[in-house]
Amino acid sequence: MPATLEKQKSAAGAKNPNSPNRKFPLERTRNIGIAAHIDAGKTTLTERVLFYTGMIHKMGEVHEGTTVTDWMEQERERGITITSAATTCAWAQPKEEGVYKIFEGIKQRINIIDTPGHVDFTAEVERSLRVLDGAIAVFDGVAGVQPQSETVWRQATKYNVPCIAFINKMDRVGADFKMSIESMHKKLGANAWPVLIPLGREDQLKGQLDVINKKAVIYSDSDQLGSTYELTDVPKEYVDLVNKAYHDLVEQISNLDDEVAETVLEEKPVTPELLKAGIRRQTIANKFVPVVGGSALKNKGIQYLIDAVVDYLPSPLDIPPAKGMEPDTHEPMEAPTDDNAPFCSLAFKLWSDPFVGKLVFFRVYSGTLSKGDTVYNPRTNKRERISRLIQIQADKREDIETCYSGDIAAIVGIKNITTGDTLCDEDHPILLEPPTFPDPVISMAIEPKTKLDQEKMAIALQRLAEEDPTFRVYTHEDTGQTIIAGMGELHLEIIRDRMFREFKVDANAGKPQIAYRETITTNAHGVGKLIKQSGGRGQYGHVEVDMRPGSRSTGLVVENKIVGGVIPREYIPAVKKGIDEAILNGVLGGYPVVDVEVDIVYGSFHEVDSNELAFKLAAIFAMKDGFKQGKPILLEPIMKVENITPEESQGDICGDLSRRRGSINSIETRGHLAIIHAEVPLAELFGYATAIRSLSKGRSSYSMEPSHFQSVPQNLVSAILDQKETK
Repeated sequence: MPATLEKQKSAAGAKNPNSPNRKFPLERTRNIGIAAHIDAGKTTLTERVLFYTGMIHKMGEVHEGTTVTDWMEQERERGITITSAATTCAWAQPKEEGVYKIFEGIKQRINIIDTPGHVDFTAEVERSLRVLDGAIAVFDGVAGVQPQSETVWRQATKYNVPCIAFINKMDRVGADFKMSIESMHKKLGANAWPVLIPLGREDQLKGQLDVINKKAVIYSDSDQLGSTYELTDVPKEYVDLVNKAYHDLVEQISNLDDEVAETVLEEKPVTPELLKAGIRRQTIANKFVPVVGGSALKNKGIQYLIDAVVDYLPSPLDIPPAKGMEPDTHEPMEAPTDDNAPFCSLAFKLWSDPFVGKLVFFRVYSGTLSKGDTVYNPRTNKRERISRLIQIQADKREDIETCYSGDIAAIVGIKNITTGDTLCDEDHPILLEPPTFPDPVISMAIEPKTKLDQEKMAIALQRLAEEDPTFRVYTHEDTGQTIIAGMGELHLEIIRDRMFREFKVDANAGKPQIAYRETITTNAHGVGKLIKQSGGRGQYGHVEVDMRPGSRSTGLVVENKIVGGVIPREYIPAVKKGIDEAILNGVLGGYPVVDVEVDIVYGSFHEVDSNELAFKLAAIFAMKDGFKQGKPILLEPIMKVENITPEESQGDICGDLSRRRGSINSIETRGHLAIIHAEVPLAELFGYATAIRSLSKGRSSYSMEPSHFQSVPQNLVSAILDQKETK
């Protein structure tokens, strides 16, 4: 029994954390995500897992638009994943060696979320990883670690999600398993070592070498679906490779795990069971990453990958209890994984379903929830009765009566809820930490084509903004235009497409605009006074602030340093509200101000004329005054770009990046390909896909992700500000 389970059982008075009504016990449940760089093969892998577990009886293909988890029209047309899809399957591990056929029984329950790879839909990965217990990180066997792979890895690390690495596409020309693992060591700093090595490569890929059991897994070529495989002794030419891999694996685990180390020191044999238990403990502790090689498209290696999920990734009982706080006192609290505990869950995704209405996806951390129960939202202090619970199978809905701790399910029709809200038992309120999301980097004006579409467009945009935390809608103060903002051109394009297909709203869109920011470069003192006397009661507020540049990406930091009551305590919240409003519009081009530290240092008040509004306005005036003194500058979003191109096009691609104000960080050579890593301002990347197609005769590919904000060169500032004024 895992140590965590023992602890939780003793803490719960040795009670069984499983409800007698649940179909699968907690220790045999896995909540996993499949995450990776765009085009690494996540959806194809998910499709294979569903087939081998008996959930589907015909494999779909991404290029044919027939996969289960890519069910949106836009996903099937483009061959990309846009929204994370949840699905559930069950798996029985084989008991006998030799030939093994699938569909022999049910032992383990695996809940899977297939996430998008494109950086524009990074919110889907972020919120999925927040509620999952483990993940399969998929890597392209030819490319190794790519930029979005690094982003996904950082997200998994942030939420302490244990990972298994699957090196996919080992059937492709140029696939290199060793290089892929080395790139994980170098670029991710991951302690990654193989447990299943591909047997052969490219068109000679036959199966896998099981390092722990020192066996070969040969997949039957006569069975195109890879359902049948055979366990044999390791072929002679691979014996040394397997022995070395086994030695490295034992050495790595013994350096981390006391039990394995003790066995090694006593010179006793390390049994497969002991080694697997050690790997499991260290994977769950985020100190080790088991690596599996194979090919999802060619159906080689998936069954043993599912075994690895069961063997090494945690059940809900193996992870620490969910941490939160008491809503009123902010005292730390925990929600243990136990069906008998008070109900606690996190709403991680909202979705408008054309058939059942508004769906709220949630992960249950403790307790159970049944139809007819009432849930409480501590953020809004509202309670709501649950009329319908459903289990999600991608785009299919299955009504259920009860969901248990560790489950991922959806509620139909709940109101007043946003992504990241906690739903819990009213008698035991708790606030769980919500997922965090990056700010949009691109915006555009949008307007309906006809007056009739005006109201429909407002409803559609509101629904889409509820679903997607990285999509924002607001009205421009000066022009009155509706502005939509998101993570990239593709993101906003998909939003417009969904408006047309799902909400029947036809809209015109302006040219995409960059989400510039402003900041100050020197310390400044700002004074703001509001004095109005018009007979009778007037308005009086006086605020003075000291401001200084903050560290990059810290946002706004405000401290109250008022002494002697020169501003009464009851007006300080109004002053802070004014400061919050003031940073929304800078003094250069009206862009949001970031990375500023503000101290409220002085002020004065009037016994009769002072009020909250007066102090709020005085704070806004003080901030504007300080911005002007602080030598403000304009910041622009910089993107991290990776361009993979044939060597003969390298010079042209590098020259083009330099013309776009890009700085080239490094160039790697892999075979006949050059991999160029650069940082380029987003403003220069519109139409980049078309440009590199013509420069490389269609043979280059690229990917990009937001990196940081950087000051705009002085010679371009006036052009940007003039352009803004003409709009």
